[in-house]
Amino acid sequence: MTIAVTGATGQLGRLVIESLKRKSTGEPIVALVRSPEKASALGVEARAFDYAQPETLAPALAGIDTLLLISSSEVGQREAQHHNVIEAAKQAGIKRIVYTSLLHADRSPISLGEEHRATEALLASSGIATTLLRNGWYTENYTASIPAALENGAFVGSAGEGRLSLATRADYAEAAAVVLTSGGHEGKTYELAGDDAVTLADLAAEISPQTGRDIPYRDLPQAEYAAILKQVGLPEGFAEGLAAWDVDASNGALFDDGHQLSKLIGRPTTPLADAVRAQLAVQG
Repeated sequence: MTIAVTGATGQLGRLVIESLKRKSTGEPIVALVRSPEKASALGVEARAFDYAQPETLAPALAGIDTLLLISSSEVGQREAQHHNVIEAAKQAGIKRIVYTSLLHADRSPISLGEEHRATEALLASSGIATTLLRNGWYTENYTASIPAALENGAFVGSAGEGRLSLATRADYAEAAAVVLTSGGHEGKTYELAGDDAVTLADLAAEISPQTGRDIPYRDLPQAEYAAILKQVGLPEGFAEGLAAWDVDASNGALFDDGHQLSKLIGRPTTPLADAVRAQLAVQG
């Protein structure tokens, strides 16, 4: 059985490839990437694969049995790009597609949910056996802001007291590898999230002792938080999106207590303290 991973040089894709290599019993692994020359460090076969060039996709999928479709990074283009991949998979005779969706995509108020719902519908009508990995928020989505918090003396956001069931990219990548390399997952939908729900105040409280500094959490109105994100250089649409998603999180959009992720990977998800420690180690 040959497994292929789209977006394999991305932050999640790289980790999936690493996890697959650890679990491999000799099955070929193919990295599908825009620039194969950038994938040499992955140590697996790499093929050119661009969601936006539909005529090139089916040939790149030749000989592939199982495809991990990691959702496109181009918000607003995802439905069209995923459609291209699914049509190519049908042409290439792919037997199973595993798709990285959004936590509770069927009912999520988060604006990203619309394209995930559309993709799930495309998969349902494709005739290809499908597994949906509805991933919650990556812990790194927030720990990446630790340097700014240390620089400004506070961690800011608009999530209020919303409980966030965060897990690291490595946790989600391992779950994908488990599903890709084991049977019994066809037709299933997994709501994947961290074991321990935390607030952004909890995150700030974890940063403080690890850095020896008092870093409080400051909850801001959505518009004020979006303005700060724009001031630090984020594109307007992305800044507005991040602030809105935080508000959704304040209303429970990123909470889940089903523990399906830890059940899949056979261990607890990575604790917040470990994720903070890892980010601080990267900063040096």
